[in-house]
Amino acid sequence: MSKEINLGSFVEVLDEDFSGKVIKLQNNEAVILTNDGFELTYSINQLILIGDGGAIKQASSFGAIEQAKTQKNTINYHKVNTEKKSKKDEIVLEIDLHIEKLVKNFKHLSNFDILNIQVDTARHKVEFAIKNRIPKLVFIHGMGEGVLKTELEYLFGRYPEISFQDANYRKYGLGATEVYVKQNPNH
Repeated sequence: MSKEINLGSFVEVLDEDFSGKVIKLQNNEAVILTNDGFELTYSINQLILIGDGGAIKQASSFGAIEQAKTQKNTINYHKVNTEKKSKKDEIVLEIDLHIEKLVKNFKHLSNFDILNIQVDTARHKVEFAIKNRIPKLVFIHGMGEGVLKTELEYLFGRYPEISFQDANYRKYGLGATEVYVKQNPNH
């Protein structure tokens, strides 16, 4: 980057729709105050100075974008500074129900057997989440013909302590469902 990020710099966050003013620098992280009034912490290498077109031009070639994708860390470094959220609220259990992720050798299995393995896995994970009060699960089922998604919706409907909806399209695409475990304060 041609310019350095300092206190008071206005920055945008790579791969996210946040921008704001740097209000604190510590180690390799910057706390930015967003236009909405939130304080978010990001690694400095995830930030671009607003008005610094050089960094955007540098990443505009396809090769540079692909290289940036492979170098990008999958760890989410930003932290929302709110006192309402507890550590438990941040737990998201992601379950990939593609058969190749569940069993080593699936070539000999019929479609019926594959569907049963996927639904049984989902049932075990939902019951685990309810028992351990994990607030959110994401089931990645893929798009396909919708048979697995229909079976999952039927399964989820049998649990009064959960609610579900299509997962975040930007993060998971069309082939995922979010499940929320309702927190019962009496337990």
